[in-house]
Amino acid sequence: METKWFEDFVSLAETRSFSRSAQLRHVTQPAFSRRIQSLEAWAGIDLVDRSSYPTRLTAAGETLHAQALEILGALQATRNMMRSHKAAGHDMIEFAVPHSLAFTFFPHWVMDLRKRFGATKSRLIALNVHDAVMHLVEGSCDLLLAYHHPSQPLQLNPDRYEMMSLGHETLCAYAKGDADGQPLFSLPAAPGQSVPFLSYAAGAYLGRLVEVITKLAPEPLQLEPIYETDMAEGLKAMALEGHGLAFLPASSVRKELKSKRLVRAAPAGVHEIEMDIRIYRERPEMARHSKPGAVALWDFLASSR
Repeated sequence: METKWFEDFVSLAETRSFSRSAQLRHVTQPAFSRRIQSLEAWAGIDLVDRSSYPTRLTAAGETLHAQALEILGALQATRNMMRSHKAAGHDMIEFAVPHSLAFTFFPHWVMDLRKRFGATKSRLIALNVHDAVMHLVEGSCDLLLAYHHPSQPLQLNPDRYEMMSLGHETLCAYAKGDADGQPLFSLPAAPGQSVPFLSYAAGAYLGRLVEVITKLAPEPLQLEPIYETDMAEGLKAMALEGHGLAFLPASSVRKELKSKRLVRAAPAGVHEIEMDIRIYRERPEMARHSKPGAVALWDFLASSR
C-alpha cells in the first residue's frame, strides 16, 4: 500500500477524468491507471465505474474517498507536527530541485547568491520533476526550482503559487568526439541509417521535451533507442563512453565541450529547444509555513530582476 495511491484516487474523484488526473499528478495515463488498479487490488473491490463518462466512483469508491481524505489529512497534520520540531533547522532554506538542475545549475547559482545576497544555509532535496513538484504542493520544501517550457507547463495553480524566471537553458544533441573533433553520431542521420539514441525514461520531463524536438524536425531523425534512464547525468556518462547520442542541458556539458570530450551532434540552432529555469513558492497569504530566510531570499530575487 502506498499513500500516493490515495492521492491519485482523490484526484480522480475530483477531476472524474483519468487523463486529467494523470496530467495533474505528472505521470503518464497508463501509469496512473495502473496505480488506481493497484489500489483496487489492495481494497479487493472495484472503486471506479469505468462504464460511465465522465468517470464516477462506485459505492465502495465513495466510501473509500471519504476515508482517503481523512487519512491524507491526518498524515499531513502529523507531518506538520514533525516539522514543528525542526526548530534547529528553521534558518535552513529547503530547495526541491530536479536532478539535472541539482547537478549543474544549483551549485553555481547558490555560489552567486552568496556573493550578492550573503551567506545562506540551504538544504538541497534532489528528485525527479514530479516528486519535486509534489514536495512543494505537500509543503515539504520552501522553494522549488524547475525547468519550464510552454509545451510542458507544470500543473501548479497560479492562484496558490508564484514564480520567477532565473535564466534560460538549452537542450541540445551531443555525442562523443572522434580524433578530429567530429561527433561519432550526428543529426540528421545518413540516408538509410539510424542513430543510437540514449533516451530519457518514459514520463521524464526532459524526455517530453525531446519528443517536442523530434516532432518539430522537418524529417524523421531516425533515432534508435538503445538505453534509457531518468537522469541527464546518466545519459552524459553513456555519451562520454561513445554509446550513442543524447539530448542534454547545455550547462551540464560545459567542461566536456571545452575539453572536446563531447561535441555538438547537430548544427547550432537545429534540433534544440530553449527552456526557462524557474523558482516557485506558495504565495505568502496562502503559505502553510514561512521561513524568514526564504522570504528574504525571494524578496531579494524579485528586487534584482
